[in-house]
Amino acid sequence: MEASRPPRLQIRGNYDEETIVVYQAYKPAIGEAALAAGHFVEPFSLNRMTWIKPSFLWMMERCGWGEKKDQEVVLGIRITRAGWEEALSNCVLSHPIEGVYKDRSVWLEAKKKSTTMVQWDPERDIFGNKLSWRSIQVGISKDIITSYAKDWIKEITDMRPLIKDIKDLMAKGKIDEAHELLPKEREYPLSEDLAKRLAISDKDDCV
Repeated sequence: MEASRPPRLQIRGNYDEETIVVYQAYKPAIGEAALAAGHFVEPFSLNRMTWIKPSFLWMMERCGWGEKKDQEVVLGIRITRAGWEEALSNCVLSHPIEGVYKDRSVWLEAKKKSTTMVQWDPERDIFGNKLSWRSIQVGISKDIITSYAKDWIKEITDMRPLIKDIKDLMAKGKIDEAHELLPKEREYPLSEDLAKRLAISDKDDCV
């Protein structure tokens, strides 16, 4: 419903007092190893940026509901909110936004110092259609990826059974029932400083 539409930029996720769930999709060799270990192990690479997303439906669009090559194993990764907020606190936006950076040179300097990158992409509905608000994804650089892969993670869940159940309901035209199975996501609370760093404003006109 239009009345309940989120602001254009807003972090929404499945979280509790201490943790938040983010999603990633990998080829079986990486995904199955992570599920077995409870954290990321080889062949997961600690030498390249990895992107985490708190929006389930954005992840479904990205991985084709687990049907894209090398994205067959979809993981729900419950990490500490302390780790999540550390990532946000040290981020740079994927492009210079007026109101966050004085000019491009300031943004370029921030890129050199940051350990994470934030990108805002159109959120999706259950059919993959673009919505008018955006979803956050966070790129974890090799500078702190070990903390993410080893220390922040509290639990890794195999999302494939849930994905199958949702897809089966959709195939039968039971869209309302499919919606009921979606992870419950709500606005994530942010400090004023973090909101400004992420280009979130009351006017929602900065992107």
